Amino acid sequence: MISARTVAFKVPWFQITAKTVDGQDGSVTMPYWVVEPPDYVSVLALTPGKRALLIRQYRPAQERMMLELPSGYVDRGETPEQAVMRELAEETGYTARNLELLGSLAPDAGRIGNRLWAYLARDVVGPESNHQPEPNLELVVIPAGELFDLSIKGEFDHALNLAVLFLAQAKYGRHLFGL
Repeated sequence: MISARTVAFKVPWFQITAKTVDGQDGSVTMPYWVVEPPDYVSVLALTPGKRALLIRQYRPAQERMMLELPSGYVDRGETPEQAVMRELAEETGYTARNLELLGSLAPDAGRIGNRLWAYLARDVVGPESNHQPEPNLELVVIPAGELFDLSIKGEFDHALNLAVLFLAQAKYGRHLFGL
């Protein structure tokens, strides 16, 4: 069990917390370091024609362009549902008619202290005619079934996005993707 917490470092995007962990045998481990970013949302957005909306952007941590689902942090005061609707609109210009929570996951239980909120949006509409794309983001629209081939080839390999994809497949089967 955690008996003490101390914020060791904090910036607007995350904080690092040192946690004192009490062992069952009475021992104490100090510190256990945890990266604590805000919660994160990701959405598998499908058009009525079963096309998936992806974002292509450069990721400095990976030093390459990546294909990803519309995703982002939950801002202070927002619910995950509000955040996913905002991210979808900002990144793609599309709007979800309905939104379904597929699950809430621990992205990396050993090191990171936030949650991933995984959503499915079917029959998205758009894009808005006045949508101004975010700088350095490219909207990519593909047949949803191609997501599986891209993941096998390593071209769609963001683990948190793959979790959303496979949660949707587990719940609805491959027919959701037009397969």
